[in-house]
Parts: sequence; structure tokens; C-alpha cells
Amino acid sequence: MSKGTVLILVGPEYEDLEVWYPKLRLEEGGFETKLAGIGERTYYGKHGYPCTVDGHVEEFPAESLVGIVAPGGWAPDKLRRDPHVLARVREVHAAGKMVATICHGPWILISAGIVRGRTLTSTVGIRDDVVNAGAQWVDAPTVTDGNIVSARVPKDLPAFGVAMLEVLERRAARREVVGAGA
Repeated sequence: MSKGTVLILVGPEYEDLEVWYPKLRLEEGGFETKLAGIGERTYYGKHGYPCTVDGHVEEFPAESLVGIVAPGGWAPDKLRRDPHVLARVREVHAAGKMVATICHGPWILISAGIVRGRTLTSTVGIRDDVVNAGAQWVDAPTVTDGNIVSARVPKDLPAFGVAMLEVLERRAARREVVGAGA
């Protein structure tokens, strides 16, 4: 039985490892994953790996999700321009569900307006973007600030996987406690 669904955002020239590693790690952890794009049925990663998505991001309502992942590569520059992507990220975040991001993925969170006052990491190449959006940038393999999990680059994927699962499990445990008291 699935512990819930995590949406993974995919666009043109996504970073191959930053989509596929989280997808497989989350599925190993008992979560269903859905790959969502912004119009194309198949996208190709920076290294040429094809990714056929399960649907358009607007087809996956925030209420049906326990989290969302914004991988890096060059895809975030396109994804952050889509109003449905930004709305979904805002809705998932507002509900206190996991929002995870790596590498250039924080561009999406920045455009969604959810990083001010938060602590994140990313690839050093967008450190200034993170800081200029009002977040504190930290050079660490992964950073968890409440429901937001961030990581720098593909070599940090093992720590990113652990951090995502910790946030998802912590939220699930809170739901069980609340449900038990009702």
C-alpha cells in the first residue's frame, strides 16, 4: 500500500539523475511517484535520457499529493514560467507538505514566492538568486527547513533521499497522531 503520492516536475533538459534517483528512492520508501510536465509527453534530460510523464502538472491536485520535487538541470528555467507549476508548488507548500528541490530547482520555489525567510542550499551557480529572493543560503549537502528539503548537486542525492523520506515520514506520523486523537 502506498504511503502517498509525490509529484516530480519534469521539463526540457532536466538533470537526469535528479529526476530518476528521487523517483526510485521515494518508491523504495513506499511512496507512489508521478512525473508531471508542462505540455510535452516526453522530455529528454541533459544527458539524453528520455522521460515520458504521467500527465500535465495541473492534472495532479495538491490535495492528492504528500509532496512535490523540483529537480535541477535547465528544466527549472522553463518550469518556473508555467502558472500551473507555480500554483501547485504554492498549494503543496501552504498545506505544509514536502517541497523538495536540488541544484537549479530552487528557481521554481523562488518564482513561486516561498523561499523568503527560509534556509536552503542549491548549486553555487544560483546562490545569489536564492539570497536575493530573501532566503539564507548554506553550503551543505542537504538542508531541511520545516517542509522544504534542498540539496546542491547530484553527488548529494543520497543525503537528499534520506532527508526527503524523513520529512515525509515525520508528516505522516503527525497525521496519525491527529487522526488517533479525533
